Amino acid sequence: MAELDTSGGGKHKGGKVRSKKQSTRIDLTAMVDLAFLLITFFIMTTTLAKPKAMDLAMPDKDEKTKDQLPIAASRSLTLLLGSDDKLEWYLGEPGKSAPEVINYGKDGLRKLLVEKSKEVQDKTGKTIFVVIKPSDKSKYKNVVSVLDEMNITNIQMYGIVDITAPEIELLKRENLYNDTKK
Repeated sequence: MAELDTSGGGKHKGGKVRSKKQSTRIDLTAMVDLAFLLITFFIMTTTLAKPKAMDLAMPDKDEKTKDQLPIAASRSLTLLLGSDDKLEWYLGEPGKSAPEVINYGKDGLRKLLVEKSKEVQDKTGKTIFVVIKPSDKSKYKNVVSVLDEMNITNIQMYGIVDITAPEIELLKRENLYNDTKK
């Protein structure tokens, strides 16, 4: 039991005779119980930060691609993820348009996705399809950044596929296929 003792102390030697003070005793048990009840209540009713995850549906590697629909080259944008937090992109088929190097973020990738999505919508009347091809030199955070940008720019049609040898050569030409030890 918790108590608070506020007595005046013991006897003093010599001098005047003083009257004995009665000790005041306050029982703090109820207050301690209430404090623990409140702490328990707030701990149990608080919601902790929930992890945020993005849904991503990927096909099985074993399934044959018999039910794939072709997508016109005029509405496909390919992103080649390279090293040094940079990516290369081209519209349509490889070799028919000059690839360009950009950065991630709102001034690079987001701006590109918004512009090209509007451009394809105006020309074809259909939505853009983005092909994401991470290289083995790109980082996991780069793939996550691209997926975040797809979500931010509200592009619903995209796919993650394996990068081909000619596309690796495009990355090597721009020095985006380097080993980065950071």
